[in-house]
Amino acid sequence: MDAPSTSSDLTRDPPGDDAALTAARLIAVDYIAPPEAIAPFVTTLYHFRCDELQIRDIQPAAIGNLCLFPYGTGEMHFAQGHRDPNHPIGLLTPLSRATPIVVAGPFHAFGAALSPVGWAALTGLHAGQHRDRLLPAAQVLGPEIEELGARLIAAYRQNTMSGRECALALGDFIGRNVKPINPRHLELMAATARWLGASFNPEVGELAGVAGYSARQVQRLVERYFGLPPRALARKYRALRAAALLSAPALSLEDEAEISEAFFDQPHMIREITHFVGRTPARLGDPSTPYLAEMIDARNLRELEP
Repeated sequence: MDAPSTSSDLTRDPPGDDAALTAARLIAVDYIAPPEAIAPFVTTLYHFRCDELQIRDIQPAAIGNLCLFPYGTGEMHFAQGHRDPNHPIGLLTPLSRATPIVVAGPFHAFGAALSPVGWAALTGLHAGQHRDRLLPAAQVLGPEIEELGARLIAAYRQNTMSGRECALALGDFIGRNVKPINPRHLELMAATARWLGASFNPEVGELAGVAGYSARQVQRLVERYFGLPPRALARKYRALRAAALLSAPALSLEDEAEISEAFFDQPHMIREITHFVGRTPARLGDPSTPYLAEMIDARNLRELEP
């Protein structure tokens, strides 16, 4: 491994495509703590606004979102080559990497970011088999979400409900519609979350035998609930955790050393963070990008909690 980098080295990188993204000062986003009853299923509720005529942004890799779009039409550009439109009442499936968004504005959205437990309990879908899509929510969740979504969009457009109120109404829908999950599977999910949070580079073998499952069963179940098999999942969260630390106002010497040890060298770190977060490290701590900083803030990586 190369000699440890200094904090200035960690955030020095060549210019990239992120320079063409919509400036964060033009974006307003409110994060709304989920009510206690749905906290195991929702990491955060949110209300997003940008009134520019064209919005270009990047969604960092995440688990899944139930999202409504009262204003703005556009699409997500997935790495596999396909593009999905932002259906007015949408379900964003788990993302395996950062994904660009292009929208004709103004663009307003409200929704709920789901935890792995929330994704499974609400949709019942295999996160790995359905990753990297933006689907019509009713296709998965049925006519109730279509009817509720249409009412909320109309109320938002008529200014009879705020974005916060609409997001909380979506939270109520989630609370009414989550289904029980196999207790052994919950045990495995909690163990996986602890495993991810314990180290930047956790050993896959440490998961063997969790909840009484074999190594092969663990591989299958982790991909089912988190969207990626353990090794790829650890790689994703190494990048997200490093990005969260690098976006903080001050990087401690301990955190700096831990990040340096987590990657082979600086180019490796830049590639990984760009792949999963969509920004180069130099942009993470930029005070002009508070929206990105909020999205990857460590407190919003609640899927790492048991």
